[in-house]
Amino acid sequence: MGRKKKEKEEKEELALFARPGTSIRNKTGSWRVMKPVVNKKICIGCKLCQQYCPDSCIKIINKKSVIDYDYCKGCSVCAVECPVKAISMEKEDK
Repeated sequence: MGRKKKEKEEKEELALFARPGTSIRNKTGSWRVMKPVVNKKICIGCKLCQQYCPDSCIKIINKKSVIDYDYCKGCSVCAVECPVKAISMEKEDK
């Protein structure tokens, strides 16, 4: 057996192939220490929080932000980007 073929077989033996995951299957909300809370009286429904959310867990319903806590990791990007400061970060109660 040639050297290159043997090296290729050794690499294939070491390779680990895992199924790709998605955040839909892997609820990541339990990772959170702080959680964003939307003040519905202040929220203007501008959608900036939705656009900046890295986990796509914010939806606009009836012109107000709604956070899906099953997937929110508590990164606070939404609170930082909110132009009217309608989103505050609160300690997670577990």
